Amino acid sequence: MECSSSSSSSSSSSASDEEDLMREIIINLLLASGVYSRYENVNIKTDWWETALFYQIYPRSFVDSDGDGIGDINGIISRMDYLKDLGVNAAWLSPIFKSPMYDFGYDISDYYTIQPEYGTLEDFEQLIKKANTLNIKIVLDFVPNHTSNESDWFIKSSNKDEYYSDWYVWENGHIDADGRRQPPNNWVSVFRKSAWTYSKTRDQFYLHQFSPAEPDLNYRNPVVAEEMKNIVKYWLEKGVAGMRLGSVNYLFETDKDTFGGRFPDEPKTGKPGAVSDDYDYLFHIYTKDQEETFDIVAQFRDVFDAMSVRNNFTRIMMTVARSPIKTTVRYYGDNYHSGAHIPVNTVLIDEMTSKELDARDLKHAIDLWISYMPLGKPANWVTGDHDTSRLATRFRPELVDAFNMLVLLLPGIAFTYMGEEIGMINGFVPWVETKDPQACNTNDPVNFIDVSRDPVRTPFQWNNGKNAGFSSAAKTWLPVAEGFESLNLEYQRNAVRSHYQVYRILSNLRIRPAFRLGRFESLAINQDVFAFKRWYNDDTYVIVMNLGKSYQIVNLTVFDLIFGQLEVEASSVQSSRSYSDNVLATYLDLSADEALVLRMQV
Repeated sequence: MECSSSSSSSSSSSASDEEDLMREIIINLLLASGVYSRYENVNIKTDWWETALFYQIYPRSFVDSDGDGIGDINGIISRMDYLKDLGVNAAWLSPIFKSPMYDFGYDISDYYTIQPEYGTLEDFEQLIKKANTLNIKIVLDFVPNHTSNESDWFIKSSNKDEYYSDWYVWENGHIDADGRRQPPNNWVSVFRKSAWTYSKTRDQFYLHQFSPAEPDLNYRNPVVAEEMKNIVKYWLEKGVAGMRLGSVNYLFETDKDTFGGRFPDEPKTGKPGAVSDDYDYLFHIYTKDQEETFDIVAQFRDVFDAMSVRNNFTRIMMTVARSPIKTTVRYYGDNYHSGAHIPVNTVLIDEMTSKELDARDLKHAIDLWISYMPLGKPANWVTGDHDTSRLATRFRPELVDAFNMLVLLLPGIAFTYMGEEIGMINGFVPWVETKDPQACNTNDPVNFIDVSRDPVRTPFQWNNGKNAGFSSAAKTWLPVAEGFESLNLEYQRNAVRSHYQVYRILSNLRIRPAFRLGRFESLAINQDVFAFKRWYNDDTYVIVMNLGKSYQIVNLTVFDLIFGQLEVEASSVQSSRSYSDNVLATYLDLSADEALVLRMQV
């Protein structure tokens, strides 16, 4: 069953027809709410990405078109109308380049080729063509820090090929008192254990800040930097609208020449319970966020800008650096360096770690990013990705709508990880079926689940059929999450109320001037209730959410110029209220987990 067939427009329409249709839909929505007539002359220009809704696809788990149990590019093409239906502006794909798949695409052996399991370059070109007809941009995940150890580059470097010899970070180890060969220093990889692996071929150790299958490139070699920039140019010329540079804060290690030609040990954190194999055993002061990193990011940005000028269309660069807030916002750039268009903001992941949510913590997390990001730059918001426990599992399913309201209606850019729009939960992947190297590297069949990323990568749940409509295969690469029979897109499309339906309302709301251009103010009304106000001229909204498990009564006149009655524009699945219901600003009763979008009546 084609459960993702769109109810909006035919895929055969031209791009201009699609834009005209969407414009007509938007105008009708605004007229229905009495907004458009007040803003017929709103003509403030924003670039396409500055208020975009990005949808992250993990290709391996989205749609399998050929029955091998693995998602692929043709599967994505078959569901592009679904993204249009959601109101998505850009699809961001996790890595699709050729890879041995030890780390499922983050270990790249050839940056110029598509992984055969996912399809061909011709399939990718058809994806770009389909996306263009729907006015949806395609953004690719790019892994600049490391390659696969099966890359031709690494093999040649291991053999001391004259050209490739210095493309990776190689070091001599030392012999300990027992005559055993030891790594150059105490550095630990993100995936645990030593960040150095010995190569018999070269008789040296190579650095890998992630798995041994992912050797770090040597950015102190200018030839490496130029080759990586050439890769960016290649894919931008293929028609992608941008690229996400993952783990950019690992691109450089400290200059060992300042330490007598040897990489120094990193200091211990003293964290209780941490052992020498654990990443958090050390402070990573020599292996992350080095000053040279900001310069190479600026060089990458120059490539994107040059392509933007050439095509008269902005090609965006996103960066991901899970670093302290003051460091992360440096990736926006400064007076001396250009930076990323979008340094991905993970504060709603990193700061909101407790299942017992507190409205004051939520306000703090939001204010943190807004306070530190440079003036004049667009904010961006994300609550989940392919490495992070799903919202419904991390907190509770009843709060899915509230967090989608946050991401879609806060100022700036919104990111949604596939499945969050329907409230998917983490799947259960037992030890014998675990694929994630981060989990396998624990060698712990009991506690591996604490670090495994497989549960958030289980197949998308399209319907209640075989393998949740993801694949016709006898066995899928990861098992489908339990409960998909009732937690799936088709069920939610047909339900009277559902997360999917709420999400669509929110994606339509974010087109309005108050959300696209408007100002922002937030309050933690009490420990459980968080609210924020968005307004543009005389069009004002209050988004209010009860994060607690008990009934609350709040007074929204704590916001300036909020009074009288407000009208419901959107309500969470848990709410008893519906569109156009009226509530009093002075006395709003909220049930547990209830979230509302309210418009001020004028």
